[in-house]
Parts: sequence; structure tokens; C-alpha cells
Amino acid sequence: MISFKNNNNTPKIVSPSASMEAEAKDWIKCPSCRSLLYSKHLKENLQVCPKCSHHFRLNALEWMELLLDENSFKPFHTDMTALDILEFSDQDSYADRITKATQKASFNEAIQVGTAQIESQPLAFGVMDFQFIGGSMGVVVGEKIVRLAEKAQEEHLPLLIISASGGARMQEGMFSLIQMARTAGAIGRFQKHQGLYLSLLTHPTTGGVSASFAFLGDIILSEPQALIGFAGARVIEQTTRQKLPPRFQTAEFLLEHGQIDKIVERKFMKRVIGRILSFYYEGHHSAMGVK
Repeated sequence: MISFKNNNNTPKIVSPSASMEAEAKDWIKCPSCRSLLYSKHLKENLQVCPKCSHHFRLNALEWMELLLDENSFKPFHTDMTALDILEFSDQDSYADRITKATQKASFNEAIQVGTAQIESQPLAFGVMDFQFIGGSMGVVVGEKIVRLAEKAQEEHLPLLIISASGGARMQEGMFSLIQMARTAGAIGRFQKHQGLYLSLLTHPTTGGVSASFAFLGDIILSEPQALIGFAGARVIEQTTRQKLPPRFQTAEFLLEHGQIDKIVERKFMKRVIGRILSFYYEGHHSAMGVK
């Protein structure tokens, strides 16, 4: 509501018009520098704040548009959906959560997998979507990653997985935790057959995902300022009874301590990955005697 005084000095209340409400939605406050950003300009800048370079989270579709060659993505296993194995219920039933998440994320699970091309170079590709129940890893996510790694191994393709997750999916209990071992095993078998695995960590990559396939990459990339870790900082401090160092669990901290290989700004991400794939294929062809 808007309050002001007219010529008779009488207070008057005016409801905001639909156009005013629509205009307000066009502006987004940066959570880092608190600047007001016009949503159209933010989109043109790849969802990166022009004032402080804060990287807003991208969904799965936006990552596909940013990295993949046009019309190159060929998805598979799109019909796989989670089952309410434990008949779990808290504030909402798990079945209801799945339905709501599907409507919100426009996908039926927290990861999309398939084959694609980046700068005309083929690869096996997986991308997580934080909009779907916090990008949590349940049975379907684990199974899709296993099958993606097997597909990459069968077709001798490099593998790229983009992680964005709060960890294992609590509504599936032990079944979700088992996926940590299953995904790690599948990635290990792929690497044993000289497969190249690129892991891209985005904000946030935590819990069971960070403790399994996300940190097994031959090359591990990250976006700036991404939150990356296993347990929350508060839990760690309470357990160890020690004050954590500044910037703990940020991409920059992990780079300084040798846990990731490179931090890449979003505008350079496709170029960097494309160059890595180019080096891989040049080396692979050279080893095979192909010119």
C-alpha cells in the first residue's frame, strides 16, 4: 500500500497497480553487494552481478544453454522418476514434494543426463538442478549417474557432470546414501578405462554429493565464491571446538589448499571446457595413431 497526502492535507491510501507490481519484479537485489539489478540486464550478463561479480545460481536448462552447442543435447532416461520407497512424510508427503518439485524445476528429477557437444566436441553430459528438492541425490540421481558413466565408457566419450546439491535425499534414507558408493564405483571404473572425467562444482555442492562423485574428477573446476563442503561450518565448529579460518568451504579456500584445479568465471566456462576437450581428443587421437 502507498500512503500520501492530497491538496487538502488528507491522508489517502492507494493500492499499487499491476504495472507497479510487475515493474518491482523486474528488479533483483544482489545478495552479495546489495545492489538493485534489472533482471533483463542480469540475464544478458549470464546471471552474474556487474557490480561485484556474484554468480547467481543457474538451473539445468540455463547451464545447457550456456555450455552446449545448439540442439546437440540428446537426453536419455528421462522417464525415470523417484519412488516413495519409505512412504516418508513430514510437513508434506514425499510424493507431494516430488510433484511440486517437478512443477518448479520443469524436470522430473534433480539431474539430467545425455550426450552433447561443446565446441563441436562430443561428450557425456550430466547437470544437476538445485530447484528440484535442493539438487538432492536419491536412487534415481545415483542410477542416472551410473548409467551416464557406463555410456561414456562404452562410447569412449569424456564425461562432464555439473554439481549443485545439498547432499543425499533424506526422504529416501539409506537408499540415498548407497548412491555415494554406487556413483563413486561407476566413475572409478570409467577412469580405469582411461576415461576423462571433468567435474564442475557450483554453488552449493555439499553433503553426500561432494563426498562422492563430485570430488572424483580428473580435473575439478568451480565457479567463483561457490560454497563447497561436506558438513555445515557450524556443525564442524561445534564438533572440533575450533574457530574455522576465513572463507572456509569457499572455492577460493579449496583452490589455495589444492582440492580443486581451477576457478573459472562463467563467461569463460565454455571456452575453458572446450579447450580441455580439445587437448583430450588431440592426445587420444595421437595415442591411437589418428591424424
